[in-house]
Amino acid sequence: MKEFRDRVAVVTGAASGIGRGLAARCAREGMKVVMADIEEPALREAAGELKKAGAEVLAVKTDVSSWESVQALADAAFSAYRDVHLLFNNAGVNTNASMREPLWEHSLEDWDWVMGINLRGVIHGIKAFLPRMLAQDMPGHVVNTASMGGLIAETKLVIYAVTKAAVIKLSEGLYLQLKEANARVSASVYCPAFVSSQLGAAERNRPGGITSTGGGRPTLGLLFSDVPVITPEQSADIVFDAIREERFYIWTDPLVPRLFGQLSANILASKNPEPPHK
Repeated sequence: MKEFRDRVAVVTGAASGIGRGLAARCAREGMKVVMADIEEPALREAAGELKKAGAEVLAVKTDVSSWESVQALADAAFSAYRDVHLLFNNAGVNTNASMREPLWEHSLEDWDWVMGINLRGVIHGIKAFLPRMLAQDMPGHVVNTASMGGLIAETKLVIYAVTKAAVIKLSEGLYLQLKEANARVSASVYCPAFVSSQLGAAERNRPGGITSTGGGRPTLGLLFSDVPVITPEQSADIVFDAIREERFYIWTDPLVPRLFGQLSANILASKNPEPPHK
């Protein structure tokens, strides 16, 4: 997909961080933007900003862990604009329990919440949007947001990393199946390192109103303090360059493939897991 003007984009997790940057970039490209997020006040504020700048925006409160909610998002998008050309399955969360407790002490509720958003949210997006995007018989693209965390072995983000590794595998299969079908829609997986966001405070939106103690630099930043945290706008530039160039794997920093190379080398050498290192 190389032409964006007057096309339609759908972005989940669009009220903050990576999603907000993607929505703003879509607007700058001249696209109509459907912004989805569970945090309604922040969603209204973000959508209002783009509208003031002259963009055509539809804001839809959406819980991506709910199939019915994502179906309603798809219905709203196709009803408003008839077609959808660019889909960002981007919404994501992390539980602070991952930073405080060992894996065997995580609650089932921790697992259900993070997997519901990070993995099932992507599944729901593909299921709700892709059949209709394929039926349009127009160029289109799906970008699923994973993470560097899905490509390394480490101890502080295990639930999050499990979901992001699954998103990578899901996306690889999706890409290959679309190629086998000679579809006009393609796919990419986005594996960022450090992007400024509110991921560390994600529990503000957790059912039950749990107060987050997170925030600040991502946890892995303690290991890689010299790796820059990029802005959501810089992140969106990287993603759009990759879509135009038809690149499947999208990195924000050379650190990401380098760390994955360490893991791959260990696997091929039958070495035991070890923490990532530069």
